[in-house]
Amino acid sequence: MATNSSFDISTGADLQEVDNAVNQTVKEIGQRYDFKGSQATVDFDRANAVIKLFADDEFRMKQLVDVLLTKCAKRGVPAKNIKVGDYEPATGTAVRATATLTQGIDQETAKKMTKAIKEHGFKKVQASIQGDEVRVTSPSRDELQAVIAFLRSQDFGIELKFGNYRG
Repeated sequence: MATNSSFDISTGADLQEVDNAVNQTVKEIGQRYDFKGSQATVDFDRANAVIKLFADDEFRMKQLVDVLLTKCAKRGVPAKNIKVGDYEPATGTAVRATATLTQGIDQETAKKMTKAIKEHGFKKVQASIQGDEVRVTSPSRDELQAVIAFLRSQDFGIELKFGNYRG
């Protein structure tokens, strides 16, 4: 009797690496000439996985976001999982923005993934949503490898992690 193999699909950023990237961003804007005398700040709310940005004007905000995304990329934080919101006016010409980190697969994206797997026509492959992850099971390990390759070729708007492989 064949036993089923499975793996989990998840997403998320290592919050410690995000914290390190935010600290590096703060250090860099403190040293950069174009930020001299500026009130630019970056705050990381670890509990809610949110980064709050504040800058004197839109130009500096764009620079601040660029530095943050660059530091995150260097620390291995997927840029697809960082959603920078619209710039909100603050006092005078100052602007605020909020960057949210995607820490799990939302229900809508999980449904799209399971539907795509079923529509592709893999043999004996089952995909099920389990909280903020998707579990894929099949008696054939080769089919699971094909599912991983298929999902990597698709764009669901988030960085996918494949783990918990059980044979």
